[in-house]
Amino acid sequence: MTAPPRPSGPVDAAVAGGGPAGAVAALVLAAAGRRVLLLDPGGPSPPAGQDAFKIGESLPPAARPLLRDLGLLDRFLAAGHLPSTGTYAAWGSAALHGRSHLFDPYGHGWHLDRLRFDAFLRDAAVAAGAELRRATVLAQTGDRLTVRERDTGTVTDLHSRWTVDATGRRCVIGRRYGRRHRQDRLLAAYAVFRGPRAAERTQPQDAEVRTLVEAAPHGWWYTTLLPAGRLVAHLTDADLADPALRTPQGFWRGITHTEHVRQRLAGHDPAATAVPRWTPAHGLRLSPAAGPGWVAAGDAALAFDPLSSQGILTALHTGARAGQAVRRAWPPRAGRPPRSPTTRRSWTAWRTPTGETMRTRTTRNGVGLSAPSGSAGGWARRPRPA
Repeated sequence: MTAPPRPSGPVDAAVAGGGPAGAVAALVLAAAGRRVLLLDPGGPSPPAGQDAFKIGESLPPAARPLLRDLGLLDRFLAAGHLPSTGTYAAWGSAALHGRSHLFDPYGHGWHLDRLRFDAFLRDAAVAAGAELRRATVLAQTGDRLTVRERDTGTVTDLHSRWTVDATGRRCVIGRRYGRRHRQDRLLAAYAVFRGPRAAERTQPQDAEVRTLVEAAPHGWWYTTLLPAGRLVAHLTDADLADPALRTPQGFWRGITHTEHVRQRLAGHDPAATAVPRWTPAHGLRLSPAAGPGWVAAGDAALAFDPLSSQGILTALHTGARAGQAVRRAWPPRAGRPPRSPTTRRSWTAWRTPTGETMRTRTTRNGVGLSAPSGSAGGWARRPRPA
């Protein structure tokens, strides 16, 4: 099949990054009839001997009305992502306390297959009329974007009246215009323990679909069930991280020092531990998060402590809001120029209180509260709620 020709001349909006924030921004703009270019390079190849997997798997029940408003809920539910019925936490003591979604007005949450979820959102944007182009955004100058094509490596320029920066923590565009406020030094070391498919699991520990969080002296561990297996992660500050966690043996040894997480891994072979991966997990806030001809969304605008489990939901919300803000830059009357100040005020008026609310929610979800006996290091650095 011959690929459709790319539009000549400037597009109305280019969206840099095809994760949840970028895909939803492109969906909103394309559905409004705008010419949208969704620029996404595709994910990197997994390390040798490991299957493709992307961390960032929790979608809370509150995502249900947003997915409905975007016209995606029915197709999302049909995709069969694993349900999340709540959480367990050992925080401040060895006792395990549960929090169920049973009484949540939106029902249960989900443990996502992120690669499949992200592809679903990109497909929805394309179906709405966006053009997906496999390229990485390198820089922006005015209405000109410099991109590198994935397949050929060719560096080219394209023109767009508006750009949505959804490049994640790299914040390729926004970092040139705003200041990035870093909240902490968190990073995550994680590994997926492969096992039976979800429907075939028989051990109670291996079938538990609630996320489990367990505090440790310099941070915390968490584990959750995914279609790919059981995810286990350790979060701590970069300068406090044990270098042994970079090896399968050291990572497993760290798990054995936990009380509850290790019980979820009953039946797993320690020798089969995958090489752990590491990723930044610190909180970030971009200020300002919008300016003439550009707006940031997702982690490029706001990135939260993973303890809040709000990262994907925030990406969906900020992507939708960024798309709506840019859409309003073109009023129906033909020939009227884009309204950059109006767009910026609209976006900032929503994003600023949202960031403060989310930061407070993260803190009250446990950061700095009831630290375990004898804890030190990273815990002393955590903010305390007012």
